[in-house]
Amino acid sequence: MAVAEFRFYEELNDFLAPERRKRAFEHACARRATVKNAIESLGVPHTEVELILANRQSVDFSYIVRDGDHISVYPQFEALDVTPLLRVRGRPLRNTCFIADSHLGALAKYLRILGFDTLYRNDFSDREVVEIAAAERRVILSRDRGLLMHRAVTHGCFVRAVRPLAQIEEVLDRLDLHRAVQPFTRCLLCNQPLEVISREEASRRVPPETAQYYDDFRACRTCNRTYWPGSHYRRLSALLHRTANHSGT
Repeated sequence: MAVAEFRFYEELNDFLAPERRKRAFEHACARRATVKNAIESLGVPHTEVELILANRQSVDFSYIVRDGDHISVYPQFEALDVTPLLRVRGRPLRNTCFIADSHLGALAKYLRILGFDTLYRNDFSDREVVEIAAAERRVILSRDRGLLMHRAVTHGCFVRAVRPLAQIEEVLDRLDLHRAVQPFTRCLLCNQPLEVISREEASRRVPPETAQYYDDFRACRTCNRTYWPGSHYRRLSALLHRTANHSGT
């Protein structure tokens, strides 16, 4: 057994027992335990971690914890470029292609509204989520720590907020996605990209009064739905305004 000193930073403290938050503490690890195993035994999903320092040296998840080690664990960095130090993953964490678990349907809808490729089904099993994420290199969005601790998961984001609009703001902020927003370019139903269509074509697809009062129409060629700037624009106007301010546009 190895006894090491651990210190977790910023929002990673949310996963710890109250007495261990924002301070260094000793933790006894199993013999030849990896630092990944040790971190998750303390309740922190490995998907939330971007940088690990063992005795001030950057290490990856396979590092074997030794007796007397001093281990510092950091979350995803948004403003600070730590690329020269990163060794916990073989590829970047910030991929804007998502899969949401079965409890985050509203979040998936809002992400699609903002133009992000987001897979969702309300009957996804945890196994399906993990397998699809691995095969398609998608970031898993979940409020289930156990799902994010699965050994096959490399990219994930634990969603802390409960309300959908707060969830979308959290994801945009934590993954620094404000500049990647492309509103109303993806189908809300099937997640496929939308195609701009003429008013003439739209007049054959929508009620006459809608064709008369709107100019901007888009269609999904996969499920044949038609979209125009209606209630979704109004409901998300504040969020879109905030996103524009973040991106400097």
